[in-house]
Amino acid sequence: MPQNVIIEPFRVHTVEAIAMPDREERENALQRANYNLFGLRADEVIIDLLTDSGTGAMSTKQWAGMMVGDETYAGSRSFFRFEGVVQDLTGFSEIIPTHQGRAAEKILFSVLAHEGDVVPSNTHFDTTRANIEYQQAEARDLVRPEGLDPAFIAPFKGDIDLDALRTTLADDTQNVPFVMCTVTNNSGGGQPVSMANLRGIRALCDEFDVPFILDACRFAENAWFIKIREDGYADKTPKEIAREMFSLADGCTVSAKKDGLANIGGFLAVNDPEIAAQCRNLLILTEGFPTYGGLAGYDLEAVAQGLIEVLDENYLNYRIRSVEYLGEKVLAAGVPIVQPTGGHAVYIDAKALLPHIPPHEYPAQALAVELYREGGVRGVEIGTLMFGVPQDDGPDLPSAMELVRLAIPRRMYTQSHIDYVAEVVIGVAERAADISGYRIVEQAPWLRHFTMKLEPLA
Repeated sequence: MPQNVIIEPFRVHTVEAIAMPDREERENALQRANYNLFGLRADEVIIDLLTDSGTGAMSTKQWAGMMVGDETYAGSRSFFRFEGVVQDLTGFSEIIPTHQGRAAEKILFSVLAHEGDVVPSNTHFDTTRANIEYQQAEARDLVRPEGLDPAFIAPFKGDIDLDALRTTLADDTQNVPFVMCTVTNNSGGGQPVSMANLRGIRALCDEFDVPFILDACRFAENAWFIKIREDGYADKTPKEIAREMFSLADGCTVSAKKDGLANIGGFLAVNDPEIAAQCRNLLILTEGFPTYGGLAGYDLEAVAQGLIEVLDENYLNYRIRSVEYLGEKVLAAGVPIVQPTGGHAVYIDAKALLPHIPPHEYPAQALAVELYREGGVRGVEIGTLMFGVPQDDGPDLPSAMELVRLAIPRRMYTQSHIDYVAEVVIGVAERAADISGYRIVEQAPWLRHFTMKLEPLA
């Protein structure tokens, strides 16, 4: 088959109209939302790349599965199908459904993490970090140094720095309840983690007798990168690679809104029955009975089918290549991005594009606002607004990188949509020198970027 054009491995079955607000409407929307793109309404956005979480299109088999969902409160047959699929994929024996990934994090960290603990990872994402810090523990990022250089090209920039992990484990052994690793590394540009690195984490965890937990929201995309980039895996299927990844860990948290290809859902999986029992007790308090965990039976069916479909090689080839396509177009026009492109998103390097805006004036947020103003494209800031540390007596301590993430929903947008996004990005980049920063007017103590209010400085 021809390889120059990677076609979508599906046909459009149902369509949804896209809103087309004009520039004046977009400007009014920005003012109403206090320049926080989370505050925009769906019908005020033309192309929505805010997140790839729960925003994709489900397949005919997923919708068909929802029609046979069993809504029995306890002992639903849909749960047992879901449990079987997850056990077959991960190899973990104790499967606990949740309504989404952050619920799995909240439950697991409430059981395992305590005040004064240190939880190392490659890079914790926003909800993961917040749930750890809510337990008054430290979420410590130990990504390899190359992972903090957007322009540096390496196949596995999401890897944990194993030397730094060894130092942490040696210095804080009694205070490390577990080690985490996010695959792919969302906050670090969607960069993958190698199997060799996962084996290295496993070896250190065995040496220091510490559990190893995967944040496996994008396990299938990570498996594909291992297949195409790591020696010895070219002839293995994505499912075989994913199973090997899970086999190196003691448990995982998963948002099924990513590589579960569903609009809602998640799960926590472990092998330790005692930990599982404690987690189920909290599940009953906060989510629901252990055989539905905050989900409808039809949601369990959709997730189970999605976990099967996501490992299809044709899908994964298209998925990774379509994101790469957008990265190539904007990079060719001189727009700085995290290289190589990640699995689910293109990350624009706002620090490089807007060097005149200091971190405490939130350059990545300024860029994200301009992308919406220019063409109705909604992305998300991943920089000092999201990860900076507020100070009482001065500017925020800045994030290591200032990025705008353009997350591509799964099986939803076509090549012409992506071409449009590229035009918008390039158009904004051409007037980068005229873009100015923002100040915070109001913020919440946790996950402030979701609800904060801002105003332009000029």
